[in-house]
Amino acid sequence: MKCLAIADLFIPKKMMEQGLSKLVDAGIDVTVKEWRHDRLEELQKVNLEIEQGGSEVVEMPHMLFEDIDQYELIITQFAPIQEKVIVSARNLKLIGVLRGGMENINQAKAAEKGIAILNTPGRNARSVAEFTVGMILAEIRNIARSHAALKEGKWRKDFSNTAFIPELEGRTVGIVGFGHIGQLVAKLLSGFEARILFYDPYFKGETHFKQVELNELLQQSDIVSLHGRLTEETTNMIAYEQLKMMKESAILVNTARSGLIQEEDFLLAMQNKLIAGAAIDTFDHEPLRKDSPFLTLDNVTITAHLAGSTSDAFRNTPKKLAERVLKWMNTQA
Repeated sequence: MKCLAIADLFIPKKMMEQGLSKLVDAGIDVTVKEWRHDRLEELQKVNLEIEQGGSEVVEMPHMLFEDIDQYELIITQFAPIQEKVIVSARNLKLIGVLRGGMENINQAKAAEKGIAILNTPGRNARSVAEFTVGMILAEIRNIARSHAALKEGKWRKDFSNTAFIPELEGRTVGIVGFGHIGQLVAKLLSGFEARILFYDPYFKGETHFKQVELNELLQQSDIVSLHGRLTEETTNMIAYEQLKMMKESAILVNTARSGLIQEEDFLLAMQNKLIAGAAIDTFDHEPLRKDSPFLTLDNVTITAHLAGSTSDAFRNTPKKLAERVLKWMNTQA
């Protein structure tokens, strides 16, 4: 079997080769090509376009796929596998995706051609979960704001949420989306002795945490943290109406997808101080423009789409996918 793996700035060529070594040991001929960008910000911007618009919205370099008909396996992280690639890849049997979602794959065309798709669910669950806890603490305890003030020579002690600054013990945290990340966030916050609620209509497993409807979660929670996938059903699931349900002292955290929140409604709500604060890592337009309203808000902690970006997450993902590919091959034998 011949495999084409597409490296990028987050999983560079050497890391890809090391991570897929088990495939080589199993006799698979692995070729690694690089989807080149000058800066990480460029790659992130293109990836956001693909997440929002699908696999066909970005024009790919011809050299990546010029000999695609000789490969039976394609492995990609961010590079989109488009309809024309799938049509040209006459021997393709499997697409491996180095991420939890599959937005960058033309899944309909792959299904039409009988091509299997494997992804790596939960591949960066720990990195996102740990970052989420950090964002919660940064927002409610004004860590980032104090840091920024001190950098400007100001010994700041008064903040927009001064009347609401809590400890986590005994506070109610509502988790929207209870997959790998949401469950790990719940586990981590349990160590702070917080009370955990969650909303996820598709969760069917066993847990000692309490499952509730979304409106109840919004009304009861001191902290609401979003961890759902972006689908037609979840797009704009948090709009002004939902924000009005939250406590005046509550905060909203989004380290998932920007589209889960109706951004204009959110900005209006924060300008009107409808809730105490928010912590946001993902935006409809990235990078933020210099005139972005987010930059004027003193009650929102913002970060540059960092939640899933740890070296451990990127390094381990090719290894995890290689194991899944080998298991899949055994079922085909």
